[in-house]
Amino acid sequence: MRGLATANAAISIVNALPLGVGAAAGIAWPARASATLAPGARGSATTVIEPRRSRNPFVRATVRASRERFAPGLDGRVSLLVRSTIPPARGLKSSSAVGSAVALATARACGSEASPSEVATVVADVGRSTGLSATGAFDDALAGLVGGWVVTDNRSDRELRRFRLDPTLRVALWIPPGRHPSSSSVRARFRRNQRLARRAVDAALDGDWSGAVTANTELVERAMGYRYGPLHAAVQHAGALASGVSGLGPAFAAVTPVERIARVVRALPSAGIRRGVRFAGAPPAPRGGRT
Repeated sequence: MRGLATANAAISIVNALPLGVGAAAGIAWPARASATLAPGARGSATTVIEPRRSRNPFVRATVRASRERFAPGLDGRVSLLVRSTIPPARGLKSSSAVGSAVALATARACGSEASPSEVATVVADVGRSTGLSATGAFDDALAGLVGGWVVTDNRSDRELRRFRLDPTLRVALWIPPGRHPSSSSVRARFRRNQRLARRAVDAALDGDWSGAVTANTELVERAMGYRYGPLHAAVQHAGALASGVSGLGPAFAAVTPVERIARVVRALPSAGIRRGVRFAGAPPAPRGGRT
């Protein structure tokens, strides 16, 4: 049996580290996984993972947890192929995207069509148990599997709200060199400013994604020491509606109408990666337009 799955990267709307409530929106930058199950004798559960760089504890634990959740007692060899170009440890939820694709592909290979919430729960559990994520990042995993943007309680892996996004909006990304530290190592920094954290969460629960992004990026920039003031000013001048740090950074995202996306991307620093992307589920730009 074979299972194919795709899950997307995401950008932060609210970081879950301070209060346990997070919000994120999926973007059209996919991770893909193909899983093939060759049934075997009892006690013969094994996993083969390609390429070599994907053979890490998180991916292995995700396959194991997915088999236990969606096909308990089903033995055999799972051959897994993972493809992703999402830069790791930059704030674009690469681990959540890969984990979701792996979990869903494994479930399908085992004959189960798992729901987005079930897949995101498995990925969040594995993220916490392996130490990859302090909160489990349930919001990030769910956002990469469904359209629109979501608000979740990451303490209970529960979806609180789901909102649609204007399909004409785009995201301008700037991804500088360097990786962020583990979320566990910086968690205490995020708990020092409960006022900003509460403002971001309240705005998200009210459906005000722009207000949530604005409060959240102020919090993250203070906690992580980023100096992105000039960046905010540059993209706003170019036509962006809101901008902020994604995740723990250093990635920076600016939301803009599709007709301004090229101008906003050009306003970003040339050092590093800069690109325009659609939100997950949004249609491509009309012919002649740019995404």
